[in-house]
Amino acid sequence: MPTYTITELAREFDVTARAIRFYEDQGLLSPTREGAGGRNRVYTPRDRTRLKLTLRGKRLGLALSEIKSLVDMYETPKDTSAQMNRFLGVLAQHRETLEQQREDIEMALAEITAHEEECKRLLAGVAAGAHVPAP
Repeated sequence: MPTYTITELAREFDVTARAIRFYEDQGLLSPTREGAGGRNRVYTPRDRTRLKLTLRGKRLGLALSEIKSLVDMYETPKDTSAQMNRFLGVLAQHRETLEQQREDIEMALAEITAHEEECKRLLAGVAAGAHVPAP
């Protein structure tokens, strides 16, 4: 069975060794230790897959707790329908959060546009020589 060093995984997935150690601290990875005092981490194909899934979850914007819950499912007996249903639930909740954030952003942008237009109108009045009260 192939094994990987932290440097190899960091290079392969374009992340820092520090990030990999952080994921280990969070319980997402569990390498074995070798060498004097167990200083060298040795990652298995299982760890590599868990790192890959963790990074995929991060790209989707999931919280580490959500990622851990989903990744841990792959350690249990393979009931793929339960895993997929759980994943669909997490994705639906995340979609709802993002949709609300988008709505909030659109409202903020509309307010900014309204303030910009008012400022431009007031500046146009000043340029025309009219006395314009402050907004």
